Amino acid sequence: MAAISLLNPKAEVARAAQALSVNISAAKGIQDVMKTNLGPRGTMKMLVSGAGDIKITKDGNVLLHEMQIQHPTASLIARASTAQDDMTGDGTTSTVLVIGELLKQADSYIADGLHPRLITEGFDKARAKTLEVLESIKIPIEINKEGLLDVATTSLRTKVHHNLADVLADVCVEAILAIRRDDKPVDLHMVELMEMQHKTATDTQLVKGLVMDHGARHPDMPKRLENAYILTCNVSMEYEKSEVNSGFFYKTAEEREKLVAAEREFIEQRVKKVIELKKKLCTGNGKNFVVINQKGIDPMSLDMLAKEGIMALRRAKRRNMERLALACGGIALNHFDDIQESQLGFAGLVYEHVLGENKYTFVEECKNPQSVTILMKGPNKHTLTQIKDAVRDGLRACNNAIEDKALIPGAGAFEITAYKALTAFKDTVKGKSRLGVAAYAEALLVIPKVLATNSGFDAQDTIVKLQEESRLSDVPVGLDLASGEPIIPKDNGIFDNYIVKKQIINSCSVIASNLLLVDEIMRAGMSSLKG
Repeated sequence: MAAISLLNPKAEVARAAQALSVNISAAKGIQDVMKTNLGPRGTMKMLVSGAGDIKITKDGNVLLHEMQIQHPTASLIARASTAQDDMTGDGTTSTVLVIGELLKQADSYIADGLHPRLITEGFDKARAKTLEVLESIKIPIEINKEGLLDVATTSLRTKVHHNLADVLADVCVEAILAIRRDDKPVDLHMVELMEMQHKTATDTQLVKGLVMDHGARHPDMPKRLENAYILTCNVSMEYEKSEVNSGFFYKTAEEREKLVAAEREFIEQRVKKVIELKKKLCTGNGKNFVVINQKGIDPMSLDMLAKEGIMALRRAKRRNMERLALACGGIALNHFDDIQESQLGFAGLVYEHVLGENKYTFVEECKNPQSVTILMKGPNKHTLTQIKDAVRDGLRACNNAIEDKALIPGAGAFEITAYKALTAFKDTVKGKSRLGVAAYAEALLVIPKVLATNSGFDAQDTIVKLQEESRLSDVPVGLDLASGEPIIPKDNGIFDNYIVKKQIINSCSVIASNLLLVDEIMRAGMSSLKG
C-alpha cells in the first residue's frame, strides 16, 4: 500500500517546518515594505499603474489595496489589514507590523523546539492582559472641538504633510460637529466630498451647506443671491411627449396653432405659479428666490424666470436633492399646487462660481444644516486623491472618538505600558506558555521601535530610554519624534482611537496564531472526489 501516494505527486506541498518558514518569511516581507510608512515621519511610496498613472501615498490602506501581492500568506495579511481600515478607518500599517513581529518573535522559540500550540496559548493569555491594560489607560473625553481636534490631527499627520493635516483636521471636526445630532449615530454620508482642481491643497474648506457641480442655465439670471428661499422640486417645466404613442389630427393651420398654444399654456401655468409665489413671499423684504429642479426647464420657462430675477437650476442630481432638503430645510415637491412657505428651504447665500468650463453653485449659510460639503482643492489629480483618502480617515477618527467617548495616549505610549504590564504578568503564568507571553510583549515594541527608526533615531537606544522612563512614571510615556526623548502624550495632545487599538490587538493575535498553527501548505484545486 505504501506505494500508493495519496496526493497528486505533482501538487506543490510544503510540510511542517517548511510551511512555517514560508508563512513567516511572507509576514516579514510585507512588514519590511510597510515599515517605513509608519507615523508622521514615515516615507512615501510611489505606485505606478500599468497605464503609467502615478500615485504617491503613505496611507497603508491605499498601498495594500493597490500593490500587486502574489504570495498567498502576504495577501491574507493584507486583507486582514484592509478589513481593519473598513471597520475603524485607521491602523492598517500597525496591523501589518504587529502580525509580522509576532511571527518573527515566535520563530526564534520554534527554532529552539517549542511547539507552536504552546506559543499561541501564550498569545491568548497576553492578548487578554493587553486588553485590560487598554481599558485602564483610556482617557474619557468631552465631545467638543478641542477633544476631537487632537485625535484627528494625530491620525491625519501620519497620512499627509503636517501643515495640510492641521487644515484638514479642523475641517473634519467642524463637519462632524455640524451634522451631529444628540445621541444619534453620525451618518458620514451626510458629508459630501467635492473635488475642485484649483489653487492649493491648504485651500480646502468646509461649506456648511451644499456645493453642486452645475450652474444656472440662463445668461440673465442673477449670479449671487442673499437671503434666498429655496424651492426644491421634481416637476417638469418643459414640453414632454405623451407616454403612449398618440397622434393629433388637424385640418387647418389654425388648429395646429391652437394645439401648440395649448401645450405651451400648460407649462406656462406651472411657471406662473412659481413666479406668483416669489412675488407673494419676496416683495419689498429683500428676500430672493431660487428654484432647483430635478427635471428639465425649457428656454422659454428659463426666460420667464430670469425676468423675475429667479435663479433656476435644472437637472439636479437626485443625491443633491436629498441633501438640499437636509441642508436648507423644506421638502422636495412633486407638484406646484398650493405651495406653502413652510415647504421651502432657506439659505443665507447662493452664488455661482465659474472655474474654467465648469460651473459650481454654492448654497451656504443654512440655518441648521444636517448635511455639509467638504470642498477639496488641489493643483492636480493625485493631490486631490490623497486629500480625499485623508479626509475620509479624519472623519472616521472623529466619529470613532464620539462613539467610544474615550481616547488612548498616542506616540507609542500604549505599547510601552502594555510591555511593562506583560513583563510583570509573565511571572504569574505557569508552564511553557509564558514564553508566548514574552514573545507577545516583545512584538508590541515594534511600534515605538519603527517610529524611532523612521525619525532617524537609534531603535535600541530609544526603547531603553522609554522603558526606564516608563518604570519611573505612573502615566503612559510616549516618544517625541522631534527630539527622540520620552514625553507624556496626554500633555502634547497626541491621541489614538480606542477602537483602533482594540481591533489591532484582537485581529493580530488571531491571525498570527492561525498562521503559526499551519503545518502544511498545499496547492488546492479540483480533487477527484468533486466529480
